[in-house]
Amino acid sequence: MFCPKCGTKNPEDGKFCRSCGVDLAPVSAAISGGLSSTFGDMNIHPGTAHIRTEAKRRSDPHEVYGDSIREIISGIGFLVVSIVLLVTGVAGGHAWWWAMLFPAFTFLAKGISDLMKSRKMIEFRQGSFSAQSGESLASPRPNASLPSAQTEFIPPVTPYKTGDLVPPSVTDSTTRHLEMNDDGKTMTLPKK
Repeated sequence: MFCPKCGTKNPEDGKFCRSCGVDLAPVSAAISGGLSSTFGDMNIHPGTAHIRTEAKRRSDPHEVYGDSIREIISGIGFLVVSIVLLVTGVAGGHAWWWAMLFPAFTFLAKGISDLMKSRKMIEFRQGSFSAQSGESLASPRPNASLPSAQTEFIPPVTPYKTGDLVPPSVTDSTTRHLEMNDDGKTMTLPKK
């Protein structure tokens, strides 16, 4: 079989290309006919299908809510087990009960964050960005950075006439400290 990336000939049972290291499993699956029609159009390996379904599942607020409840219950379970180990001392629990707090708080934190995420997803799908501001998708805010819908040119109105303003000359103030002779010509700087 040939590598689809670099074209190097590889053995038929090879898993990776000898030259570039690309995964040859999709090629061998396509040759053997093991690649299903749903994956043939997307050009992905059948083993990565669970990644796409997991991402799709995590975009559903009800699935995220279900995951959050499961994680909160698991966290509470680990917390109860750690308290039971501390109180009873079963299996030397007095020495290592605190180790059960790590998964307990991890599950609780993940569950609470998923619970908040699911609520935000539901709010967003219902069309509101925030419950406090009362903004929604139905009434968009005007964007101050965009120009107005006006198409006519209106010249700026200013009380100043800029044509009358002339900047001072650079040489006017540079020669005033020089001494002048009787003919009105500059000589040198005055001596201190």
